Amino acid sequence: MRTFTAAAIQIAPVAGPLTPEAVKANCQKAVEWVERCVEATGAELVVLPESASTGFTPACPPEQLWDLMSEIPGPVTEPLQEVARRLGVHVVWGTYERGPERGVVYNASVLIGPGGDVLGVYRKTHPFGSEMASRGGWVTPGDQVCVVDTDLGRIGMIICFDGDYPELSRIQAVQGAEIIVRPSALLRSADIWELTTRARAYDNHVYFVAANATGIDPGGVLYFGNSMIVTPTAEVVARAASHESWVSAVLDPDRAMASLTPGSSVPQVFDHLAERNLDLIRRYREDLEGPATTSFPHGGKAAGAVRGAAAKASEAGEIVD
Repeated sequence: MRTFTAAAIQIAPVAGPLTPEAVKANCQKAVEWVERCVEATGAELVVLPESASTGFTPACPPEQLWDLMSEIPGPVTEPLQEVARRLGVHVVWGTYERGPERGVVYNASVLIGPGGDVLGVYRKTHPFGSEMASRGGWVTPGDQVCVVDTDLGRIGMIICFDGDYPELSRIQAVQGAEIIVRPSALLRSADIWELTTRARAYDNHVYFVAANATGIDPGGVLYFGNSMIVTPTAEVVARAASHESWVSAVLDPDRAMASLTPGSSVPQVFDHLAERNLDLIRRYREDLEGPATTSFPHGGKAAGAVRGAAAKASEAGEIVD
C-alpha cells in the first residue's frame, strides 16, 4: 500500500418513483459528485453509497428492478467508468446488478480502476432481512469474497449489513486486504454504524472507507449519512454530517499502526492477525460453521421458534442473517 487520499461521498437518490430516467439521473448525479470531490480533495479512491443507482428500497418487484438494471459492466456502470477513466481515479460504485435470470438481482459493489475498467465486483453476501428475495424482498445473496490488487493497495469489499459479520472482513484481511470499502444504506442507528465500522477496522488492522446514503429512497426510507474513514487502530479521521457531502483523509501506511492509541507516545505492540490463536480456531471450527441463533426473543418471535426457523433454513441451504 502507498500513501494516498481517499474520499467517501454521500448522496441522495433523485426524488420520485424508480424509472429508467431516474436510474440515468442517479448515475449522472454520482458522476457530478465524483468530479467535484476529486477536484476539491485530490482523492485517488472515491467510494459512493450502496445501491446509489436506484436508492436502497426500490419499491418495485424484483422482475421490474431486473428490467431497470444491467449486467456489470453495462449501462448501469458505464457513466462511472467514464468518469474514473477521465479523472484517472479509482471509484467504488454501489448498484443493483441484473442476474442470469429475470428476477435474480444482486446488491453489488463495483471497483472501477483509473483506466475505466472494472477491477472487481462484490455481491452482498449478507443481505438485510427486508431485501432478501427469500423473505419477499428483491436481492439474491452472493457467495464470493472479493479482494482486489490495485496500485493503491489491496482493497477488500463489503456492503452495509456485511459489516455486522466479523468473519467476512477477517477473511479479506487474511487474504491481504489493507483497505476495506463499505458502501452502505444503513437502516439502523448512527451508533451501530460507527460501532461496526470501527470494530471491523480494529479487528483486522485495516483502513475502512465507509460511505452511507442520505436522503429518501423510492420506498420512502430516510438515511442519515455519517460517512466515515477509519484507521487500522479504530480512529475516525473523517466524518460527515447528514446532508449530501463528502469527507476525505490521507491513508498513510507508515502511520497506520504507529502508536497504541491515536496520538500516543506508546508504540503499537500487538497485531490482531498475527496473534490469532489458530489452534483454538481449528478446535472449534465445527461450532463456527454450524447453525446458531440468539437465545433471546426478537422480531416478535419466541426464541424457540427462531431456532426452529434457523434449523430449517440451514437444512434447506438458505442463508440466515
